[in-house]
Amino acid sequence: MRNIVFTLFFSFSLAGNAVAAQGANILALGDSLTAGYGLPQEEGLVPQLQAWLTAQGADVNLINAGVSGDTTAGGAARLEWSLAVGAQALIVNLGGNDMLRGLDPSVARSNLTQIMEMARAKGLPVLLVGMLAPGNYGPAYKAQFEAIYPDLAEGYDALLLPVYFAPIATAEGGIDPAFMQPDGIHPNAEGVARIVAAMGPKVLELLARIKG
Repeated sequence: MRNIVFTLFFSFSLAGNAVAAQGANILALGDSLTAGYGLPQEEGLVPQLQAWLTAQGADVNLINAGVSGDTTAGGAARLEWSLAVGAQALIVNLGGNDMLRGLDPSVARSNLTQIMEMARAKGLPVLLVGMLAPGNYGPAYKAQFEAIYPDLAEGYDALLLPVYFAPIATAEGGIDPAFMQPDGIHPNAEGVARIVAAMGPKVLELLARIKG
């Protein structure tokens, strides 16, 4: 609980700075992968992505709305007040904890659909970040879970980053441990940097979709 409270405090302190600054505001809604679990503050996904975008000359402020341990249900439940900081676009990076807990893919799909519906109602462009499910739940579960992201991206005309961990995957399809923290779940700083290099161009596309 203390980690969640701290993350929320940090996220919305950053949000306040973003709203006061110039440039478009993009809300990064996610779990520990977005929050930067296990890393120094400046080495997490959002700070590294912000630095990458700034280096490209993008006039954008990323707002860290990552909460460690969050599921798609949690993300859907807090989206309304998360958007109150003045977000003009949305990055959705959720589903990993649903998968780790073996939750029904239909529930994750419903929750993510709710998020996409709210974004559409508010006229916010979305970048949806996909996840791959492990095979230990069976092929049916894997197929149902992995279909959620391309289906929703197509149905809501959203941008799609198909697989979050793809930039640090091995040729055999696993995740290279050299780019992971000891827990085997979260990327280390170098792993995040590789993910940012793949995600950055998609965020530039997202920025271009923001209506002035």
